[in-house]
Amino acid sequence: MLVLAASALLMFVGVALSGVTAVVLAHRSAQAAADLAALAAASAAAAGVDACAAADRSAEANEASLSSCEQADGAVTVAVRVGGPRLLGRDYDVTARARAGPAGPVP
Repeated sequence: MLVLAASALLMFVGVALSGVTAVVLAHRSAQAAADLAALAAASAAAAGVDACAAADRSAEANEASLSSCEQADGAVTVAVRVGGPRLLGRDYDVTARARAGPAGPVP
């Protein structure tokens, strides 16, 4: 009986750790997509092109969706959403924000 209980506990911990790992990996993917989208937007803004359209294209290329895009004083702040894992019958989407542009305070 003790072996069965220990095995069940180990299985529970393993499933929990795999869920946490999946969420962390999704967040890393979202942060990378946000960073690249912000850089693309800042480059587009410096070239006089629509910054948010560039951010949207970059986010889509990185399998993310652009949630918001704000441009102020040459800096662009973007937020992207990445579909995360499905745990316990619920989808866990992950969001990340990034800013690119001239040096200044981060909002």
